[in-house]
Amino acid sequence: MYTKKVYKLKDMLMWTRFESFFFTILVTILVGLYYFLGLEWLKVPWTPLALIGTAVAFVIGFQNNAAYDRIWEARKIWGGIVNTSRTFGMFVQDMVAEKIPGTSSKERINQEIKILTYRHIAWMTALRHSMRSAKPWETVMMEKANRKWAKMIKPPEQQTKIEDDLQPYLSDEDLKYAMSKNNKQTALLYLQSHHLKRLKEQDMVWEFAFLEIENILKELFTLQGKSERIKNFPYPRQFATLNHYFMWIFILLLPLAIIPQFAEIGAEISAIHTKGGALFIWLSIPFYVVVAWVFHTMEKIGRTGENPFEGSSNDVPISTIARGIEIDLRQNLEESLDEIPSQFPVIYDIQM
Repeated sequence: MYTKKVYKLKDMLMWTRFESFFFTILVTILVGLYYFLGLEWLKVPWTPLALIGTAVAFVIGFQNNAAYDRIWEARKIWGGIVNTSRTFGMFVQDMVAEKIPGTSSKERINQEIKILTYRHIAWMTALRHSMRSAKPWETVMMEKANRKWAKMIKPPEQQTKIEDDLQPYLSDEDLKYAMSKNNKQTALLYLQSHHLKRLKEQDMVWEFAFLEIENILKELFTLQGKSERIKNFPYPRQFATLNHYFMWIFILLLPLAIIPQFAEIGAEISAIHTKGGALFIWLSIPFYVVVAWVFHTMEKIGRTGENPFEGSSNDVPISTIARGIEIDLRQNLEESLDEIPSQFPVIYDIQM
C-alpha cells in the first residue's frame, strides 16, 4: 500500500508514460494529415462521440467504485483479523489454565499457550500466502508499465516458500498435516479446535472458556472465507473487458472530433490574426493528450484496484498487517525482541 499522503504527479506520469507517448504520436500524425494534406473529411461529428464518451465515463465511474469497494472490504476484513487475533491471544493466555489446582505445571500451561499462539501465527502466514497466490485474471503486474515495479517490490510471499515460513511455528507433525492439505489455513484452524478440545478434556480449559475460544475460531473462519471470496471471485470480466474496449474506441475517435473543432476556431481567429489562426489547430495536440490521459488513467486505476491481494503498490498490505499481529502476540508471550522478527521493510514508500 502506497504510504505517502499525496501520490506524486511524477509517479503517475511515469506509470502512464507509454500511453501518453502513444496519444501524443497519434494526434500529431492526425493533425499533420489535416494541416499539411488538407484531409478535412477526416472527422466525426461530436454528437455520437459525446454519447460514447458519456457512456464510457459512467462505466469507468462504476468500475472505480466497485474496485474501491473491493479494496475497502479487503481492508476491513484484515482489520477484523487484527482485532480477532488480539482477542484470541488474550483469551488463550487467560483461559488456558489448570481447572483443578495442582494438576498441571506452570511450564506445561505456558507451553500449551505458546503452541496455540504460534499455530495462529502460522494460520495468518498460510492465509497471506494463499492471498498472494497468482490467479489467471491477475495481470496488472504483467503490464509493461508495472514490470519494473514488479521486480523491485516483490511481496515477501513471492520470495519464500510457504513451507519455510510455516516451519518456525509448527511441530513437524502439524507441518506435515498442513502441507498435505490444499487449504492449509483451514487445516490449521481445525488443528486449533482439536487442540482446544484435548485441553478441555484434560481439565486445562473450562467449558465456558472452550466455547468462547471456539467462537473466536468461528470468527476467524468467517474472516478467512470473506478474504478468500474476494481473492477467488474476480471483478466480472464482462464489465472490465468491455469497458476497456469502449474506452479505447472513444480515445481513438476523439481526435477526429477535436482537430476539426480547433480548425474551425482557428479559421475564426484568422480574421483577426492570420498566422495565429493558422497555427491554432496544433493546440489540439495537448488538449487531446490531456483528455485521453484522464480517461485512460481513470480506467487503469479501476483495473489496478480490482484485485486487492495481487501484490501491487496499491493493494492491501496483508504481509505488513500479519507481521504486526505476530509481533504483538509474541511480545505478549514475553519473548525478547531478539527472538521476534522485525516488520517487513517499506520499499519505495510502499507497504507490502
